[in-house]
Amino acid sequence: MHIAIIGATGMLGRPVAHELSKAGFTVRILARDVVKARLIFPDVDIVTGDLRDPATLTDALRGIDIVYLNLSIKQSEKQTDFHTESEGLRNLIEAAKRVGVRRIGYLSSIIMRYQGMNDFNWWVFAIKNEAVRCIKDAGLDFSIFYPSCFMDSINGTQRVGRFVLLVGRSAVRPWYVSAQDYGKQVARAFQIAQPGENQEYVIQGPEAITQHEAAHRFVAAYQTEKLTIVTTPPFLMRLGRSFSAQADYGWHITEALNNYPEVFEAERTWNDLGKPKTTIEQFAKRVR
Repeated sequence: MHIAIIGATGMLGRPVAHELSKAGFTVRILARDVVKARLIFPDVDIVTGDLRDPATLTDALRGIDIVYLNLSIKQSEKQTDFHTESEGLRNLIEAAKRVGVRRIGYLSSIIMRYQGMNDFNWWVFAIKNEAVRCIKDAGLDFSIFYPSCFMDSINGTQRVGRFVLLVGRSAVRPWYVSAQDYGKQVARAFQIAQPGENQEYVIQGPEAITQHEAAHRFVAAYQTEKLTIVTTPPFLMRLGRSFSAQADYGWHITEALNNYPEVFEAERTWNDLGKPKTTIEQFAKRVR
C-alpha cells in the first residue's frame, strides 16, 4: 500500500513516517523543502508538494492509496492568513479526488473539544473543527485521530534550552502518549482499515497525570543534562495577547489544556490498535 505523508518533518510527523515505513508501507513524503526532508529521510521517496499549489499536489499524489496529514497552525499565524488546515486542506482533498486517493488520515486533537466550553471561543479550534467536517464531507474514506497530550511536547514546544516551561497549574490529568506509540497505532489503523470503512480513534497513553507531574518525572529521568521547570502565571501571557500573536496563541492553548475535562476514552483504540506502553521515564531516557 502506498502512503503519502504531508508534515513528515515535524515533531509528530517524523515518528509516524518511521513507523509506517517499519510496518511495510511504501511511503512517499510531500515536502516544500525537499533537501531538508532528504536529510531526515535519506531512504524514503520525497517529492515536492505544497498545499498552496494544487498542481504540485496532483503530481505528487499519483499512485497513492492513502494520504496522511500532520498539519498545524503556527503560533505566529493570524486568523486572516493562509492556513494548511483550511485552504490547504481543501486543495489537498480536490487533488486527492482527482488522482484516485482512497483514504485520508488526519491528526486532529482531543483538546479542540474545549471549543464552546466555559464560553471559550478560539479561531484556531474553529479551523480544526471545520477541518474534521471537511474531511468527513469529502466523499473519501477517512481515518481521524484525536490525541491527548504528547510526551514529545515536553522536550519540544515546552522546552527552551535547559528550561521546561509551564503556564499556571491545573488538576486536569491528560493521558500523555509518545509520538512513537501513536505512530504504531496509525500504522495499525491503516493495516486493518477496510474499503468503505471510516475510522475515528481517541489516542491516549498508558496513564493519566497532571502537566506538572509529567514535567517533573521527565526532568528526573532525563539524562543528557540537568533541566529546570519554570512555572509562569497565566496573567502574564494574557497581558501580552494584544501585542504578540505567540502570546495570544499560548494563552488560548494553555487555557484549553488546563481546563479540558479529559476522561479515558481509548478502550476501543487499545483493542483495535494496541495499547501504548511508553512511560514518561522511558521517553525521557531515549530523547537527546
